[in-house]
Amino acid sequence: MAAAHSDDVFHHVRDNTVFEVPQFLGGEWSIPQPFGGHFPITKFMILEIIAAILVFVIFRTLAAKAASGEPVRGRFWNFWEAIAVFLRDDLVRPTIGESHDHHDSAGGHSTHVPKAGHPADKYLPFIWSAFFFILFCNILGAIPWLGSPTSHLWMTGALAVTTLFVVVRAGMSNVGPAAFWKLVPKSVMELPVVLAIFLIPLMWVIEFLGLMIKHGVLAVRLFANILAGHTVIAVILGFIGSAANSPLYYVVAPASVFGQVAIGLLELFVAFLQAYVFVFLATVFISVATHPH
Repeated sequence: MAAAHSDDVFHHVRDNTVFEVPQFLGGEWSIPQPFGGHFPITKFMILEIIAAILVFVIFRTLAAKAASGEPVRGRFWNFWEAIAVFLRDDLVRPTIGESHDHHDSAGGHSTHVPKAGHPADKYLPFIWSAFFFILFCNILGAIPWLGSPTSHLWMTGALAVTTLFVVVRAGMSNVGPAAFWKLVPKSVMELPVVLAIFLIPLMWVIEFLGLMIKHGVLAVRLFANILAGHTVIAVILGFIGSAANSPLYYVVAPASVFGQVAIGLLELFVAFLQAYVFVFLATVFISVATHPH
């Protein structure tokens, strides 16, 4: 965990409890425990707090500007507003649609129209928070000597568990606990009793494992993509050190720097893409949970 900066070029994708850069953060931070011992404060924990503070400050200010009723002005604020509106209008609302309790018994839409907003907007706080928190964690990895907390499986795993909680809660609140946890498709429930005795328990186990696995994959997908990008950057920079005493140094060094810049720009795109992929899949999972058919 506490790998020294000079040991290898992979320190950027590793968490540690020793803050070497900048120097005033040097030493090990920890929280004393009531029954003895210390809980270490790691680099990624600090970066996650920084990302959360950035999200809060930017969007609390943006919300205050929008609440005034006047159009939000300024390229910086319009940039973030455009992303938030895109997630609302082009992802959450069309993907989740109306919740189960907004349909009549005949299967069609009821004539009731909400006074404001959209039924799916109740999931926006989670989707917005997840997207921008992941985005800022990803972008922090573009700053030398920091790193991306999303390159750690425990961090993405915590996000996946949170998403699972939101999905289960959404499904239970919209269709009821019994209907949600039934999990087995209606076609299987209507099988002859002889087949149903064996198939229903088997299908329930398969559906339950599927629910768990797809959220596990959600964690692995984000972790693997962010880790892979930083690993490629570290390998490219390692070429310079490997060729330091070689006549090829003057060819390898410029090529490695160019490759570093190119991969860095790609990583900036990936930072946005992977944040979007995470919330896109989370939105799909919520939609499936709230619409059993």
